[in-house]
Amino acid sequence: MFSRREFLTATVALSAITGASLTGRWSRASAQQTMSEDDLLGTTNFGNLTLFHVTDIHAQLKPVYFREPAVNIGVGEVAGLPPHVTGQDFLKLYDIEPGTPEAYALTSEDFSALAKQYGRMGGLDRVATVIKRARAERGENNVLLLDGGDTWQGSYTANQTAGEDMISTMALLKPDAMTGHWEFTYGTDRMNEAIESLDFPFLGSNIFDNTWDEPAFEAWKMFERGGAKIAVIGQAFPYTPIANPSWLIPDWSFGIRDEEIARHVGEARDAGADLVVLLSHNGFDVDRSLAAKVDGIDIILTGHTHDALPEPVMVGKTMLIASGSNGKFVSRLDLDVSGGSLKDFRYRLTPVFSDVITPDQEMAAKIEEVRAPYEDELKRVLGRTEGLLFRRGNFNGTWDDLILDALLEQREAEIALSPGFRWGTSLPAGSDITVEDLHNATAMTYPAAYRSTMTGEMLKLVLEDVADNLFNVDPYYQQGGDMVRVGGMGYGIDPTKKIGERISDMTVIATGEPVDPSREYVVAGWASVNEGTEGPPIWEVCEEYLAAHSTVEPTENRSVKVAG
Repeated sequence: MFSRREFLTATVALSAITGASLTGRWSRASAQQTMSEDDLLGTTNFGNLTLFHVTDIHAQLKPVYFREPAVNIGVGEVAGLPPHVTGQDFLKLYDIEPGTPEAYALTSEDFSALAKQYGRMGGLDRVATVIKRARAERGENNVLLLDGGDTWQGSYTANQTAGEDMISTMALLKPDAMTGHWEFTYGTDRMNEAIESLDFPFLGSNIFDNTWDEPAFEAWKMFERGGAKIAVIGQAFPYTPIANPSWLIPDWSFGIRDEEIARHVGEARDAGADLVVLLSHNGFDVDRSLAAKVDGIDIILTGHTHDALPEPVMVGKTMLIASGSNGKFVSRLDLDVSGGSLKDFRYRLTPVFSDVITPDQEMAAKIEEVRAPYEDELKRVLGRTEGLLFRRGNFNGTWDDLILDALLEQREAEIALSPGFRWGTSLPAGSDITVEDLHNATAMTYPAAYRSTMTGEMLKLVLEDVADNLFNVDPYYQQGGDMVRVGGMGYGIDPTKKIGERISDMTVIATGEPVDPSREYVVAGWASVNEGTEGPPIWEVCEEYLAAHSTVEPTENRSVKVAG
C-alpha cells in the first residue's frame, strides 16, 4: 500500500509554487503532474539576497491540520480586499483551481475532504529543511531569517516549559531576529530571562519602559547579507497590555508609535541601509495603514492576523508579506538589492506539506527530545469528534462551541463567553481528541474559568466593545482577535455600523426570550485579563465535559446572524 508521501509524489501537482513577481499569479496545478520536494523548494537563482519569514507558529512543533477562515470581514476602505477575501472568491482572485493543494492550503473550501488527501502541514523539522536547503544553495552570508513572533506560546509543552521547548528548537533554525506578542504572557521575569538566552536580537521599537519612558528593547538591527546592508526594525503587537493581562508586564508600555518607526527608518538610511524591513506583529490592516503613513520602508513582514497570501500587497513602494500561521508556510523573497536600493524581487509562499518535505533529522531529534517527558500525557485520549473542530474565523468555530458547551454545563451557567483567539489548530471528523489537541486550543498562562453574573446591558456592552476592536474602520483602533464566542445566547451583528449600534436581537437560546438589559445572568468564561480571577483551568473544565460526553458531534453554529 502507498504511503501518503508516495501518493502525493506520484499523483499530485503543485506547479503553482514557482516564484511570483508583482504581477504574477500562481499557475494552475495539473492532476497529471507530480508534487515533490523539488517542486516545493526548487528555485532559479535570482538576486543577491534571500529573505525568509515565519510568524505565528504558536508553539506547533509537529505537523498539524489548520483550516483557514471561511469568514474574514473587512470594513471601510479594505472591504473586499486581501486578506478579507475567502473561499471561492479567494480561489478566483488568485486563479487557483478548486481541489488542488493550493486550494487546500489557502482556503476553507472542501477542507475536510482535502485534508484526507493532502494531510497535515507544517512541522518545525520540515521548516528546517526549507531553510537549510536555501542556505546551502545560496550561501549562509546571503540569507536572512526573520521570526515575526507568537512563536513560544500555544501548546501543552510550551505551557509546561514556559516556552523553552520553542526557544531551544528555534535556535537550530538560527534566526537573525524576532519580535513578539504572546511571548509576553509568560511575564516580565521570564521574558528577560528568555531574551538573555537568545543568540539573536529580540526587537521591539514600540516597547518603552514605564518608569523612564525610554526604549525597553533594541529597536532595530543592521545586517550585511549578499553585499547589501539590511536594516530590520522590530514591531511587537502594539496592544499587548490591552489584549493580554497588563499585570504580567507592568514595567512596559506598547503602542503603534509610527513616529518611532519613521525615526528609525531615517537612522537606518543615514547608516547606509540599502533595504529597510519592518518585522511587524501589528496585524495586516494596521500595517497596510502604517505603510501609507511612513515613508522609506521597503518590506513589511506582517503577522498577528494569521493571513496567508500568495502574492505581496503593495502600498506605494512598500511591499506587505503575509506568511500564515502554525508553521504551514514559509515566505521566501529573493531580492536584487544593488546601488543602494531594491531593484527587483521574486516571491514564493512555500506551503509546508509534511508528507512531501523530508524532515530535517537534527531538528526532528530535538523535537522528540523536548517532547519526550510529556509524550504519554500528550497522547492521552479524552474523547472523539464526529465533526470538524476548528477555530479560525470572525465568529464562532466548532472548537469554541465545544469549550462553550463545557462552560455552560460544568460551570452551571446560562451564558458562556470564550475569547476570539486566532491560535488553535483544527481536528478532522473521526479523530480522537487528545490532551495535546485540547491544549492546542487552550494553552496559556491565565486559563481560569470564572463564573459570575452580568446584566443583559453589560453583555451588550461587551459584544459592542469587542466588535469595535474587530470592525473599527480605522485599523489603528483594532486591538484584539476575532469576535468573542458566545454560548447559550444568539445575536445579530452589522459590522458596518458604529460602536453601540452593531449588536442587536440578543436572545437566550434555551428559552427563545430576548435578553433583558436589566436582568442578571449567570455567565461563565475564561482568559480574563483581570488579576486574581478565580476558577479551574479551562482545560480541566473541558476534560470533565468530555468525560461525560465521550463523543461530540459539532455542527454549524447558526446563533450569530451577520447582516449582509
